[in-house]
Amino acid sequence: MPTISECQQLLRGASLRVTRPRVAVLSAVHDHPHADTDSIIRAVRSDLPEVSHQTVYDSLNALTAVGLVRRIQPSGSVARYESRVGDNHHHVVCRACGVIADVDCAIGEAPCLTASDGRGFSIDEAEVIYWGLCPDCVRSQTARSHP
Repeated sequence: MPTISECQQLLRGASLRVTRPRVAVLSAVHDHPHADTDSIIRAVRSDLPEVSHQTVYDSLNALTAVGLVRRIQPSGSVARYESRVGDNHHHVVCRACGVIADVDCAIGEAPCLTASDGRGFSIDEAEVIYWGLCPDCVRSQTARSHP
């Protein structure tokens, strides 16, 4: 988890103006990986109660545009944000409770999946989402089926 000073340095390094809302949003994303926008707004408002929804949305868009934050949106889910960027990792999503976890690339470096036919594209990222049940939901399901 970066300090406020480190968040400020990250913003400057990305040529973004350092503002309290941007620092708070970046910090909230670091503190709450895979959080949705409403969760980030709640986290930011714990430090900056007056911040508007629009300011948080604008900050998330700016942070995503410069690569400090990654936006993911598994099928059927709202957008979520994470601070783990630049390593082309993937995600696993629980079908029951919706929890999301990071999964490292299975093969090699980015892109870890080589397209069988790239159609002339210069591919620099592969996105894979694995679906299943998290350990807690598996235990819960097993307990229900074996009373």
